[in-house]
Amino acid sequence: LGGCGILGVGIWLAVTQGNFATLSSSFPSLSAANLLIVTGTFVMIIGFVGCIGAIKENKCLLLSFFIMLLIIFLLELTVVILFFVYSDKIDKYAQRDLKKGLHLYGTDGNIGLTNAWSIIQTDFRCCGVSNYTDWFEVYNTTQVPDSCCLEFSENCGLHSPGTWWKAPCYETVKIWLQENLLAVGIFGLCTAMVQV
Repeated sequence: LGGCGILGVGIWLAVTQGNFATLSSSFPSLSAANLLIVTGTFVMIIGFVGCIGAIKENKCLLLSFFIMLLIIFLLELTVVILFFVYSDKIDKYAQRDLKKGLHLYGTDGNIGLTNAWSIIQTDFRCCGVSNYTDWFEVYNTTQVPDSCCLEFSENCGLHSPGTWWKAPCYETVKIWLQENLLAVGIFGLCTAMVQV
């Protein structure tokens, strides 16, 4: 049932928010909708194997269920450990990848990335990855997207830097994630306990 719910939310996101994709140029299919669809499908399959195994009292299915859960649990544990061990390298790679993705902003076939950057900059009141000058390399001039403006208006990104957000988006989003780390940790712990 949990898998069905996650899959349903993923499909709903894909249908209603299809234009909102990803900020990464290296992993263009890594969007919230796709992650939820894949996760929901796996959870449904594993849950189905476990339910059928329990109902039929089939040792082979129950053993398969146990092995799949164990593998997923170990993978999750490995990912968490690697994330904390290599957090500095992940930071550098993420910033480099995001800056590379800025060059795809507003180009054909990248409406998802364009919308994602616009939403991030508007909601978090920030501009660029490290700062607003990241956009100067993209436009080859002193210009930023209109979503960087303190007060949105058509072509406001052509005005002076005093009318733009100064905060770097990477650090702003990172601080927001750290502030909500407790909620994410509790969710992860509950998921791990359910798996155990």
